[in-house]
Amino acid sequence: MQIKRLWTLSGTMAFAILITAAVAAAENWKRLDEGLYMREFESPQKSDMGNSKITVIKINPAYYAFKLLTVSELGGKAMTAKEWAKKYNLMVAANAGMYQADSTTSVGYMKNFSHVNNPKVSKAYKSALAFNPVDSTVADAQIIDSECQNFEEFKGKYNTLIQNIRMISCTNKNVWAQQQSAWSIAAVGKDKNGNVLLLFSRSPYTVHDFIDIVMSLPISIASAAYLEGGRQASLYISAKDTEIEKIGGYGTDYDEGGTFQTAWPIPNVIGIVKKQSPNTLNK
Repeated sequence: MQIKRLWTLSGTMAFAILITAAVAAAENWKRLDEGLYMREFESPQKSDMGNSKITVIKINPAYYAFKLLTVSELGGKAMTAKEWAKKYNLMVAANAGMYQADSTTSVGYMKNFSHVNNPKVSKAYKSALAFNPVDSTVADAQIIDSECQNFEEFKGKYNTLIQNIRMISCTNKNVWAQQQSAWSIAAVGKDKNGNVLLLFSRSPYTVHDFIDIVMSLPISIASAAYLEGGRQASLYISAKDTEIEKIGGYGTDYDEGGTFQTAWPIPNVIGIVKKQSPNTLNK
């Protein structure tokens, strides 16, 4: 009887500890707004420069609409992520992806409703961020993996598609070969609960190592695609009492204080705005 009582107490204490740990973990996310959270993780792998922190913005698509804004569609000139956000009232803005030498055209397929920035589908880029669905038969936003999904089929189901280089496969593998060069990185991912993740490291890492790092974090990441690296890598957040601008660079771009001073103008950005009426929630 005494042994049973001790076991019951031990089980109760263990359950309480697990609940406390879960609550503490949840509280580490800063709530920027309903369905919008931010957290800065200490990387388990230290960079040679900077603070070795990985910034993660978690976005619930039930509350937020995603937008693709491009110079090719809207005219004007390339702007910093912050300038794009200020001009078009975006709560969050980040690179939409790499672009070609003309400083306008995406390196992969890019379409926004009737406007096509780049009509060519790259066979090498096996990942595409898709949002603005045609109807309710598909998720509000997802990352399409062309090895596991039919990209041509999804082209007709979404009004906005942005093709970029895959980082994590549908079998949860790091698919980026190791290289010597390291730089700041901006990426987009999706977690197992359907939230979209914007990932940023100001400290330089090889892309392979960055992927290993984010896969080790407690963010339930299921897929990810590369957006940009080096000086062009950008992330801007403005929500209620929080305003943060993240500026990328290469190792040689750091000043004596370990930061970069000038944001780089970019021609294509992903942004979010709050929906007027949230739909099915991703808790």
